[in-house]
Amino acid sequence: MPYLGTSFFQRDVLTVSRDLIGVELVWRGCAGTIVETEAYTVEGDPACHTATRPSAREFVKTHPPGAAYVYFNYGMYWLFNLLVKGGSRDGLILIRALAPTRGIPQMQQRRHREKLHELCSGPGKLAQALAIDGTHHGLPMTGKGRPSGCGLVQPATSTHEIVTDIRVGISQAVDYPWRFLSSHSPHVSVKHGKVKLPVTNAQK
Repeated sequence: MPYLGTSFFQRDVLTVSRDLIGVELVWRGCAGTIVETEAYTVEGDPACHTATRPSAREFVKTHPPGAAYVYFNYGMYWLFNLLVKGGSRDGLILIRALAPTRGIPQMQQRRHREKLHELCSGPGKLAQALAIDGTHHGLPMTGKGRPSGCGLVQPATSTHEIVTDIRVGISQAVDYPWRFLSSHSPHVSVKHGKVKLPVTNAQK
């Protein structure tokens, strides 16, 4: 099956985020089916990096659709995102969870875990399982610059039932239903309807 082309990421960020469910992320000998994503819009989304980070705004301007946006979160975990631009809304999509399909022994070794559902059931976990880090920031995942052994593969058919939910672990725009997940997958980071909302000062 062919890798996704650049045009896939030149659409509305919410559409792309939904359509990534069921796509296989291939990464240097390992792979997993995407079962959970989160969309962040460049404009009008206070939870997006572009709201507060000039470097993120510059990234959106200077990189092509489908580029990897990788950052270090809380000084602990690398998180892997994909750039969407050229459609009705530009944005960044956080890949939150994968169902492992290939390279499972390597993932188990990196994660120090044996059970499949513990390998990539969260954005930090999947980055560790695939050995993604800051050196991959800006890597083109589509087009001529895409490195060999990396890319995104659209399956011929998809049996995923996709549901939407609120995003995880943010303190602003917490009610946006911009998390997309495969409803019956055991590999998602947080099951549908189980996200705990942050406690506000008014609630204390």
